[in-house]
Amino acid sequence: MAARTIASIGGGPGGLFTAILAKRSHPEREIVVYERNAADDTFGFGVVFSEETLQNIADADPESIERIQAEFRHWTAIDTDFLGTVERSDGHAFAALERKRLLQILGERAAELGVDVRYGTEAPPLEELRAGHDVVLAADGANSRTREALADRFVPRREGRTARYAWFATERPFDCFTFLIVDTPHGLFWAHIYPFDEKRSTFIVETDEATWRRAGLDAHAAVERRPGENDEVSMRFCEEIFAEHLQGHPLIGNNSGWLSFTVMRNEHWHAGNVVLVGDAAHTAHFSIGSGTKLALEDAIALAGALNRESDVDAALKAYAEERKPVVASLQRSAQTSLEWFEGLARYRHLAPLQFVFQLLTRSQRVTYDNLRLRDAAYVGRLDAWLAAQTRASGLEVADGTPPMFHPFRLRGVTLPNRIVVSPMAQYSAVDGCPTDWHLVHLGSRAVGGAGLVMTEMTCVTPQGRITPGCPGLWNDEQTEAWRRIVDFVHRETPALIGAQIGHSGRKGSTKVMWEGIDDPLPEGGWEVIGPSPIPYRSDSPVPREMTHADIADVVAAHADAARRAAAAGFDLLELHYAHGYLVSSFLSPLSNRRTDAYGGSPENRARLGLEILDAVRAVWPDDKPVSVRISATDWVDDGGFTGDDAVALAPMLAAHGADVVDVSTGQTSTDADPQYGRLYQTPFADRIRQETGIPTITVGAVASVEDANTIIASGRADLCAIARPHLVDPYWTWNAALDQDHRDVPVPKQYRSGLSARRREQTP
Repeated sequence: MAARTIASIGGGPGGLFTAILAKRSHPEREIVVYERNAADDTFGFGVVFSEETLQNIADADPESIERIQAEFRHWTAIDTDFLGTVERSDGHAFAALERKRLLQILGERAAELGVDVRYGTEAPPLEELRAGHDVVLAADGANSRTREALADRFVPRREGRTARYAWFATERPFDCFTFLIVDTPHGLFWAHIYPFDEKRSTFIVETDEATWRRAGLDAHAAVERRPGENDEVSMRFCEEIFAEHLQGHPLIGNNSGWLSFTVMRNEHWHAGNVVLVGDAAHTAHFSIGSGTKLALEDAIALAGALNRESDVDAALKAYAEERKPVVASLQRSAQTSLEWFEGLARYRHLAPLQFVFQLLTRSQRVTYDNLRLRDAAYVGRLDAWLAAQTRASGLEVADGTPPMFHPFRLRGVTLPNRIVVSPMAQYSAVDGCPTDWHLVHLGSRAVGGAGLVMTEMTCVTPQGRITPGCPGLWNDEQTEAWRRIVDFVHRETPALIGAQIGHSGRKGSTKVMWEGIDDPLPEGGWEVIGPSPIPYRSDSPVPREMTHADIADVVAAHADAARRAAAAGFDLLELHYAHGYLVSSFLSPLSNRRTDAYGGSPENRARLGLEILDAVRAVWPDDKPVSVRISATDWVDDGGFTGDDAVALAPMLAAHGADVVDVSTGQTSTDADPQYGRLYQTPFADRIRQETGIPTITVGAVASVEDANTIIASGRADLCAIARPHLVDPYWTWNAALDQDHRDVPVPKQYRSGLSARRREQTP
């Protein structure tokens, strides 16, 4: 056992539950909780729990959960009123109770166990607590003074967000989680509502910053209020816009006024014997209802570590190691949800069924397949709507077809399904010529059922290669080698095949990946070019700044490669404007410092890409589509290409003949700080699609059947490009069809006998 004496600064859920668990397991511990507010003071109204959280609490302290559950209001449905149309999704398990009652239960339980809970008492000075106790809990909330006193040790990182929200309650009876979206002359407002006892419901009003300002609410927010006083003008405003839904019931305030959410993260969770718990350590947006959940689960982990370890430092390290990855994952979900609500207005054009599906799946914790298990009736209605949309586009689809297997038309070609084998560099070409490796690599994945198979970046000149192993399309031998591969795909499979063409720019003349990715060639290299003489890495060759003659040559080389791709029979052409290669380096202000017509403004930085697109479209068949892959963000906070820039770029590309935008991110700067995670690039594709109406391909950490179905059904993208899963399973799409009992994916006659043996359980 570590820590015989423990002091908690703060008597919220995290501090109290840590005290309960630490005292319950070792009654000899001396534990004191300092809470500056009175026992019956609280801010906020209700707190929500999922079944998983309840089970965690029950396992840790059955006595606490028994008392908490006695107070719960349970429900299973989620209602969404989207601009007057109501959709209900059922099968969800939630429970809530009043926050004040939760704190009273925890306080009473702690006192029963012998914890010294001191309400209405400021904690002694931090140094005094540190000297007098083995462990000090910094459980004093999102605005933790303790954390700020040791900021140099914890290294907190705050991210202020732009949406505005106000926390109210109402006595109008709501029977389940309810989302209300209403239109006003100023823009959209929405409410997050859930019941927390038999009479009252939490009622959180939210809107984007621009709408908030147009409504004049910023002026009221600026008026100084006394502690505990509400912003009465804003409360009356919210009552008016939601009057139909409140049905004559007023809103109830509790120090209520407009706030903006701050995401809190800390590099370190303990400093000496002081440890962060709950909101002091991390915050998660209220739209996924996890603040109290995180605090209680922090307490479970911290108490467990203190019980297992004999040394305080080891226990606090173990606690942080256990909780940080779990919290980071949930914060990513919360961030995705937060950003979805910040941009809610972009979804107002969606049909109600699809809007609700977007909302339910916004955090990525609920998926198409998961929702089908919870509420088959709702997903059945969604499937029928999706089928009607596909048929309205002139394509046929059978009832009950999973979203990922709906066909999709781009110009004169139709993809049999929504799965794309993403371009994946193989570094196996010889003098730019694809080999038998490429035939097997691309051919097997086409046989495997994907709707579209893409080549790796196929370079337009020898100097445009990334590595000596990269393929090209600058001579007849290469054209014929590609034709052989294309002919196989067309002859033996229903898949389409696309060529991705591009120029490496300043990222060229490097070793193949397995010898050192982005490492410059020690010998046998070639001159690299770029918009400005700025190397990609400090050890990369400095690119020669391109002249206008160089630019004209590059444009012509792309057009020539496009002609050759057409001659080889490719169905689709993709221009690679991403990942720091030549056109990408023109688009990014980090690598483009030119002062001529190709630098400076976003329009100037896009000029080379648009000139290439014009030249390619002039020689590429009119009935065949052109895709453009972009990096939708540099992932650099200061001065880089951003999501806003990507939204502005997409219509330019469409105006010059692009049919679809393939949305990737990053790989443009060594200063990047990408926020990796499941589907981490999909929100960029979603935003471009919703705000511009241009079809998109999403790529990056799309790994599961559930992800693909969710993306397509929600309208976040039109196609899913899947890379690494196809490396280990060329028949990924086939297997996805079999997993879903979807029999409309053609299987080559040579392989049909294997279907009955797939994944058969062995009989002993």
